[in-house]
Amino acid sequence: MLWKCSVCGMVVEGENPPEKCPKCGAPKEKFFQLSKEDADKIYMSDRTNDIHMEIIQLAMHIAKLCDEGIGIKLDPSCVDAFKAAKNEAWIMKQRCKAEIVTHVGKGKW
Repeated sequence: MLWKCSVCGMVVEGENPPEKCPKCGAPKEKFFQLSKEDADKIYMSDRTNDIHMEIIQLAMHIAKLCDEGIGIKLDPSCVDAFKAAKNEAWIMKQRCKAEIVTHVGKGKW
């Protein structure tokens, strides 16, 4: 069963709600049980949320590598390639962040 804190939105798994919210400390009376439909949304989207977060981390790593390549200044075409890759990494990062926001808005978090 999944339980949601009505104060902060933290979702926890268990037969019963926790004595207090692990995030905000609210008492267990502030938790409500999610419906099967809402719980299924969370379970089904768990892996895709993780994938989006990993892509964000990879995009940030790519941007750092691009900064290093730009700083080397080997030649103009190489610098341009790194600048383009950094821009593409930014777009990937923002796209995944927007999808996570969509998931949160639909209760799939």
